[in-house]
Amino acid sequence: MRSIELASRSRTAIRRALLSPATLGTAIPSLGSAARRAYSHGYAGHLPERYAKLYDNYTTVRKVLGLQRLTLAEKILYSHLNNPEETLASYSGNAKDIRGKASLQLKPDRVAMQDASAQMALLQFMSCNLPETAIPASIHCDHLIVGSKGADNDLEAGIATNKEVFDFLQSAGKKYGIEFWPPGAGIIHQTVLENYAAPGLMMLGTDSHTPNAGGLCTIAIGVGGADAVEALVGAPWELKAPKILGVKLEGKLGPWSSPKDVILALAGKLTVRGGTGYILEYFGSGVESLSLTGQSTITNMGAEVGATTSIFPYTEASARYLDATKRRAVKQDAEVFQKYGSSSWNEDSFFKFRADDGAEYDEVITVNLSELEPYINGPFTPDLSTPLSQFASTIKEQEWPEKLSAGLIGSCTNSSYEDMTRAESLVKQAEQAGLKPAADFYITPGSEQIRATLERDGTLQTFAEAGGVILSNACGPCIGQWKRTDGVEKGTSNAILSSYNRNFRGRNDGNLETMNFLASPEVVTAMAYAGSTTFNPTTDSIETPDGKEFYFAPPHGKEGPSTPFDSGNVQLAPEINKPTPNAEVAISPTSERLALLEPFEPFPSSDMSGLRILVKVAGKCTTDTISAAGPWLKYKGHLPNISANTLNTATNAETGTVNEAVDLDGTKMTIPELALKWRESGQPWLVVAEHNYGEGSAREHAALQPRWLGARVVLTKSFARIHETNLKKQGVVPLTFANESDYDRIAAGDEVRTVGLYDMLKNGGDGEVSLVVTKKDGSEVEVKTKHQVTKDQAGFIVAGSALNLLSKGI
Repeated sequence: MRSIELASRSRTAIRRALLSPATLGTAIPSLGSAARRAYSHGYAGHLPERYAKLYDNYTTVRKVLGLQRLTLAEKILYSHLNNPEETLASYSGNAKDIRGKASLQLKPDRVAMQDASAQMALLQFMSCNLPETAIPASIHCDHLIVGSKGADNDLEAGIATNKEVFDFLQSAGKKYGIEFWPPGAGIIHQTVLENYAAPGLMMLGTDSHTPNAGGLCTIAIGVGGADAVEALVGAPWELKAPKILGVKLEGKLGPWSSPKDVILALAGKLTVRGGTGYILEYFGSGVESLSLTGQSTITNMGAEVGATTSIFPYTEASARYLDATKRRAVKQDAEVFQKYGSSSWNEDSFFKFRADDGAEYDEVITVNLSELEPYINGPFTPDLSTPLSQFASTIKEQEWPEKLSAGLIGSCTNSSYEDMTRAESLVKQAEQAGLKPAADFYITPGSEQIRATLERDGTLQTFAEAGGVILSNACGPCIGQWKRTDGVEKGTSNAILSSYNRNFRGRNDGNLETMNFLASPEVVTAMAYAGSTTFNPTTDSIETPDGKEFYFAPPHGKEGPSTPFDSGNVQLAPEINKPTPNAEVAISPTSERLALLEPFEPFPSSDMSGLRILVKVAGKCTTDTISAAGPWLKYKGHLPNISANTLNTATNAETGTVNEAVDLDGTKMTIPELALKWRESGQPWLVVAEHNYGEGSAREHAALQPRWLGARVVLTKSFARIHETNLKKQGVVPLTFANESDYDRIAAGDEVRTVGLYDMLKNGGDGEVSLVVTKKDGSEVEVKTKHQVTKDQAGFIVAGSALNLLSKGI
């Protein structure tokens, strides 16, 4: 097995000529029974093997649901049910009744894990004592590289700093047969899109932006590590059937508008929780006008509105992208599969990668692309949308910084060939006028394939000659891995623009006062030349060195390269591992970064009493708030060490201060300090919070850390989907207020006992739960709650965690 150090060698000298991992397929099942029956009854053509199981299940779905019209998302999702007939039989009268009600037991095709979350996922999988994964999986080393000086220096430093973790991931990949993408190979979502995403596929990813693959007609869902482990051991993965929100696209984007503006505008309409419980499915004539990578930009950021996932139909752009990424076999299989059948059969016997004619959505939003202008979203939340034409006045009204400190383009969301060549066209215009960026300018390629192709075609050279800093093929500043060199100190208010997907307070550089505004790469690039947040590149001019006025012409670029993508440095190719049971997983017993897991204790055999409210949180509380990233990423594999950051940027509702908790004797401490003190004294606790608790990343540590520190309940006004599931998987009970006004009736330090909780868990999720809160003066307050605990999830909580059951093969 090659050493990771090789990944930092020159990218230009060696070119790989490997078959793309995607052409190796996902798990190739044997021909399913329904497919065999169909073939024996005279179906024309050959059924591609990769679609055999999908077709088998799809035939059952159609048999049970009859002539009911299905959306694209439903066709793919229901065709991945562990037992379609059993799940859907009671809904044969009306397929829409499934949505929001049914519990779907699903069998995904693949799991993808990024290096920060893979550590805990693999530690949990190791506890199950299995020789290999039940389905194909991959590890992507993208989160631990700090962006600062440039790609080669940053990658070399990142490998040296994180060698222990990379060695662990690489060795686990070898032992269990998991594909390993080394540091520098690319960001997980871009790499998945280029290599694994395929029409009709269903996959899970341990990152909230896994839906990026939805641009290529894939059901791709972000999950926590325990969910991934369920799929890796071959157990069905449970999901409450989402509702379907249809987004109808009409018209065609104007010169300055981009696919990014579609989702930025939608985020403003839906808010960060408006998509919770929904799949966003795009349809309409405007879909055909978008590039495949543009569609993926849109599905990537569906996570910012809380959607379960997002999906586009298979289009001609999809076919062109598969050709460009050297996956003609996938394209041919998808096109043959859609034609598999006979004209003598009902049209529903064909699996088309689009919604049925007449399919109904729970809601429909129409977006006229022809009327859509560029948007800029932020600061501090991705749903604060402002049209570009109004942004300058908003800056002045809000007294936000008018100086732009940095412009950052790329990332998993916007590093496509189209994105980069459109930005390049603006750089070339400015260069001809004698201009250089007035703000620091950073470029992050999403993968080695993108980077190598952009280098081959001269785009990266254009950026570099303009003074841009080309960062490594990694997440970098997008997830807090950014070492700024511009002298902006923490606590200093400043503005940056990025083409990233998320902009929570403190996320990019650890500075709570850095305002990150989200925009398309072309808008970010143009504004970097002005160095001002009030500059409108569609109307305003910049003075050139010779005193003239320079106006940007609209950007232009190419959907993809004129020749197929360049694969890049052979040393950054993935290791295609076969299981090696005798291989050892590299974990030092004295490591400060990796630690084997100890099982959590089971739920007590009665209702709980004597709980205390650790802290009452005010306002937005994201997974970044509960478990910060940035420098804390180094402890992702060591639960005790990373728990020291728990809720350390949360705002105390009673004091208005950040990271402050008050012990029962009145002593002020940080929140994690008090949590640890109570853990050591055996004092169980709960957190009280407001809406959309756990918004943001699929960060499982935001559930693991409180659990390790002694949390047994989290009580909120509402939860983000992934985090609510993560809590249940770790044995923490998520409850919501039946009456939101009760939030104001309780306080930190109050004592709590549960009523009905134990019976609800023993009854598989059936039953109501209330809390009796004893105030400091001895008075009692009854708080009625709601929950969404299913039968399986009740079993996880009773056992202490999902892992406690999975490790026993239950």
